[in-house]
Amino acid sequence: MVKSRSNRIYNFIINSILILIGIICFFPMLYVVSVSLTPYDEFLRQGGIVLFPRHITFEAYQQFWKEPYVKECFGNTVFITVVGTAANVFVTVLMAYALSRKNLMFKKFFTIYCLIPLLISGGMIPTYLIVKYTRLLNSLAAFIIPSLVSPYVLLITRAFFSTIDAGLYESARIDGAGEFRILFSIIIPVSMPIIATIGLMYGVAHWNEYFKSIMYISDSSKRTLQVVLREMLNRANKLEADISVPTRTLQMAGVVITAVPIIMVYPFLQKHFTQGIMLGAIKG
Repeated sequence: MVKSRSNRIYNFIINSILILIGIICFFPMLYVVSVSLTPYDEFLRQGGIVLFPRHITFEAYQQFWKEPYVKECFGNTVFITVVGTAANVFVTVLMAYALSRKNLMFKKFFTIYCLIPLLISGGMIPTYLIVKYTRLLNSLAAFIIPSLVSPYVLLITRAFFSTIDAGLYESARIDGAGEFRILFSIIIPVSMPIIATIGLMYGVAHWNEYFKSIMYISDSSKRTLQVVLREMLNRANKLEADISVPTRTLQMAGVVITAVPIIMVYPFLQKHFTQGIMLGAIKG
């Protein structure tokens, strides 16, 4: 198909704009990585503006892992992300499957009940009191149990399940399959796009958890990695600079370490993420 001149000009302009946006987005990431790998003397010589370091050093990364409670907080964050995401996805899928069935008794009531938190929030103080009186303070369960199901994610998942052909359910019931057999043997295998989508949503939220760590955790060894990074970023205001590793370089190394896991996972889930969002929004 031969494109007209106007179409070629339009595509050129759009592609140019996208490339420009890509460069603008890439520049901060390049700066963060470059500064984290820059030796102290070169960092000072260039006035803190480093894009392509002449010499590379990993002293900042080595120093980062020597920071107090970094290893413990990193382990906490990994545990919360893995276990929390698995629990979130499991419970969300169970609830969404039930709410998507047309023969569910009091379906409208349960649907409205589950979606009320989208309109009304309990507030910070009531939530803290619930966590306190359920004895979840200073425990990793405080990051998982209070936010076990997100109403927004539940809505998307329920909408996706509602689009599945009813013939699959009827065929399975004719063969004598129960609800759990239908869910785990038929529905989940054909619902991998939405499962990958909600898994990424929950996983990113757990990995970036900061507020709950400040609110519910007083033991430094049980906090998340984001709290350590925040304390490290605040050092510039306190004039706490290391002689061999400048504070700015150490900060950038922390940013890279905390961002890389999510950046590495996202490309493998991007296709499912986009497909899940589009399909889940059809009947949302």
